[in-house]
Amino acid sequence: MTNDHPIFTQSIQFIKAELGVTGLNAIEQQVLERLIHTSGDFSIQSLLKFSPYACQLGIAALQSGAPILTDTSMAMSAILPMGARTINPIVKCILDWAPKEIELGQTRSALGMKDSWIELSEKFASPRSPIVVIGSAPTALEVLLDLIADGFASPSLIIGMPVGFIGVNQSKNRLAKTLLPHILLNGTRGGAAMAASVINSLLRASIKTS
Repeated sequence: MTNDHPIFTQSIQFIKAELGVTGLNAIEQQVLERLIHTSGDFSIQSLLKFSPYACQLGIAALQSGAPILTDTSMAMSAILPMGARTINPIVKCILDWAPKEIELGQTRSALGMKDSWIELSEKFASPRSPIVVIGSAPTALEVLLDLIADGFASPSLIIGMPVGFIGVNQSKNRLAKTLLPHILLNGTRGGAAMAASVINSLLRASIKTS
């Protein structure tokens, strides 16, 4: 993009040179480069997994007007500026649906995901089914997968990058075994910034391929 900061441009050029040939297609390569730039860690390459045509399906959904649903306000805040620079998608956070008080054993993320997905999946049907960005809460990812298994509509794309040690690998492994379009990081790595960097890469690509 013409208004990229020179430091960002130089950083991406450095990452490209260090990576060499990866075997990824052009858009997958951009996602990888952006993740490495965000994390400062080249080992991300071995953890990053794409389901077939995941990036292309995500871009097509964005161009069709699909909203973006995040699991944290931090991820939403990281996506909104790029959204404004590109195609101005609707960006929502599941916590806007979460109750202020919860019972013992519940999580606000899980409850927020349930209510937000029931509402948004009915409002935005394919090919505008929401893209879900998970960068924190494995419980939110588990609830989403449960809802889909129960017959609710599937997202256009799931970016599955919850971070941490409890329930994280389980939720990622469950996503990886599905036929749902997804982009994920294996292991305990993840976080709002990295998950947001993936959707931001697709937003950038959406104006180049539209």
